[in-house]
Amino acid sequence: MRIFLVSALLLAALAFAMPSPSYCQQARDKTDGDKPGERSEPAQSVACELDKDQKDLATWPNCQSSGNSDPWICQNHDKIRKMRPRVLVLNFANNVDMDGIKDRTDRIIKALAEATRYHGYKNPKAPAFLEYQVLAYVDMRDRPVPAERKDRNSAFCPYVLKGSGGECDYSAFYSDAFARFYGFQNPKDFRRYLDLHELINRGIVHELWFYQIHDERGAPFETIECKQYYDEKCRPIPGRHGGAGNGHSDTMPWSGRSFRITFFNPHRGIGCGMENFGHALEGMANYNSIAYYRKYFNEYAEFDLDKRFGLPFNSLYAIGGEGDKVEHASGTMTITRQGKKHKVELYCATGGNVHFPPGARAHYDLESPFTVKSTIENYRLRNGQGGKDKAEDFNKGEFAQWLDFCPDGMGPWLVFWRQNMPGLDNKCVDDDGKPMKNWWPFLFY
Repeated sequence: MRIFLVSALLLAALAFAMPSPSYCQQARDKTDGDKPGERSEPAQSVACELDKDQKDLATWPNCQSSGNSDPWICQNHDKIRKMRPRVLVLNFANNVDMDGIKDRTDRIIKALAEATRYHGYKNPKAPAFLEYQVLAYVDMRDRPVPAERKDRNSAFCPYVLKGSGGECDYSAFYSDAFARFYGFQNPKDFRRYLDLHELINRGIVHELWFYQIHDERGAPFETIECKQYYDEKCRPIPGRHGGAGNGHSDTMPWSGRSFRITFFNPHRGIGCGMENFGHALEGMANYNSIAYYRKYFNEYAEFDLDKRFGLPFNSLYAIGGEGDKVEHASGTMTITRQGKKHKVELYCATGGNVHFPPGARAHYDLESPFTVKSTIENYRLRNGQGGKDKAEDFNKGEFAQWLDFCPDGMGPWLVFWRQNMPGLDNKCVDDDGKPMKNWWPFLFY
């Protein structure tokens, strides 16, 4: 792992010369093939030099496939037993040193790995499917830190223009100025560095995470992604790509491959980080980026309450106003929303979502006293009466084992929630009675 440190004078020069979003777009459109521009056809598989010795094709990336959106991933989806994506980690928080960033990142990586152990809470031998690898830590703090910026983000933090609500200018991550921070020299021209477009298209980097203080200007999206879109048979749709995260920004360019950028507040815990990744899963479904995944995820996450129960909203995310609440009694769920009560008789929860575990009374409720029926542990196993999923009692004790491991925010619940999604070696079935695909490779489709 490396930390790239750049002198204050050089940083200042780079910041002054940072290209605008329009310049970045023009630069990509004028390339000679080294920096791909917009594509109408899906990306082709690419093999990266970093993976030349990875001959085990049950692990991705490998000597045959290194890039996000590689056709190889779709074609070998059911054969993949482990994914080890490379992440580039940036720190803009002046009051958090790089050791602190390393520690937070390491704990997030461990939590994500634990959360991809299918039914790991009852199967100690269940392997972790997702094992992130840090490609590089990049120190983006001011050097030296001015006294007035000690507890603020560095001058290189990519804000958009003043008055825009504090949203991030995602195009800056793809600029030539930031390419120098990353420090990957172009093997064809040592006078320049590979920018993020090139790092993505060469299969060198698969995600970017950055730490930024949530200040008076607001905060970036928790997670944002430009994604190649796929049909119900998991085939890439030529010319179709777009948003897939917890929000969308026109400042994030398309590189020709799916790419996700995740923001972390360094003064919050890993449970909040897990929430960001949970919203990424919801976002892939909300944007219908992968039709097969959306069909089943919406069922699991209870984003289909309108279809299942005839409610005037599709999920419990619709509540949140004054007086809104959810109550459970004798198998009946009563939702109060905008002064109206909606009753669902004989309610049995499925898997819940990021903000609402089964039995929750409101957003972020991990302390609900209710015990409700849920099929979360038996999702799509068809192991109950009449070929349905078996319903069992569920309450907050189900995720208590992770209270120390991932203590803040929705962390304990989100580890349990993800462990029940169809993962490696799941026995779930789809609507055609075929084995359900492992959901985790969809992250890199």
